Amino acid sequence: MAARRSGTAKKPSAIPQLSWREPRAAPVVLVSGPEEVCAERATAAIRDELRSADPSLEVTDLRADDYTAGSLLAVTSPSLFGEPRLVRIGGVEKCSDAFLQEALAYLDAPQEGATVVLRHTGASVRGKKLLEGIRGGAGGGVEVACPAIKYDRDREAFAAGEFRHAGRRISPKALGALTQAFSGDLSELAAACQQLLQDTAGDIDEKIVDRYYGGRIETSAFEVADAAIAGEYGRALLTLRHALDSGADPVPLVAAFGMKLRTMARVGGRRGPSRQIAQELKMTDWQVDRARRDLQAGWSERSLGLAMQAVARADAEVKGASRDPVFALERMVTVVATRAPFGA
Repeated sequence: MAARRSGTAKKPSAIPQLSWREPRAAPVVLVSGPEEVCAERATAAIRDELRSADPSLEVTDLRADDYTAGSLLAVTSPSLFGEPRLVRIGGVEKCSDAFLQEALAYLDAPQEGATVVLRHTGASVRGKKLLEGIRGGAGGGVEVACPAIKYDRDREAFAAGEFRHAGRRISPKALGALTQAFSGDLSELAAACQQLLQDTAGDIDEKIVDRYYGGRIETSAFEVADAAIAGEYGRALLTLRHALDSGADPVPLVAAFGMKLRTMARVGGRRGPSRQIAQELKMTDWQVDRARRDLQAGWSERSLGLAMQAVARADAEVKGASRDPVFALERMVTVVATRAPFGA
């Protein structure tokens, strides 16, 4: 049985495995993984590297899922003047049979002066033979990994890396505020980091982040949730009204409540250092510390369950189950802030 298991084990890659922040050009570059923002950064860095070495670089884009036979050889073959060529190929996880056949043949005889970047999201096993060939060393390639960034601690690490890569410092509170403000879309978070880097000088603190992004809907949503979870009923309702008057969408408002309450529920009852709990729950240290502080504001297992039920009801209502989403929000805030059933 042991021999059978070892026979099915995943073979280690025979080619260099590179971070998306530090890619490099090679005859064949496999950019793998689901995170599109990271893949775009890696591909752009390779283009910049090649163009810096030779400004006459020719860049061509192909689609592996909408492929015309003969295209790969045509765009990688040397031109009359011998300019270097960069060929970016998307949709490899959905590649056609024609592309797969020609790509496998290309690995056996890569064109001199050509760099072929293959983008595979990992969404399917299509092209498995091609991936195995590249990872086995055919074509003299490298692999640039772009793993999913889905946990809060991963998003915070991504943002921290943006500033570290640029040689700038951002305070922990500012970093937390920034990642909360852009909790839904990694591309927006990346763009926000770049804007701060371009528009400011020196260290970045919480005041700078608030000046730029304090008006975001997500930030307003967390302000409402913070007030309600702290039991400050009046402030929670006033903040809710302010958020709605500013054009806040009810859906992210409810989502902010759900996110904080779920974190509290996961942290509640656990013992041990924040770092240990954060690692177990795939969170950041400050999220665990914040959840613990929130739980001290008069929360019990019963009231937490009641609040989560209210949030689930509000979520359905603001998404179409009710004609009055504002009333649904007010009822949710009331239940959370008072720790009691609505109308009790």
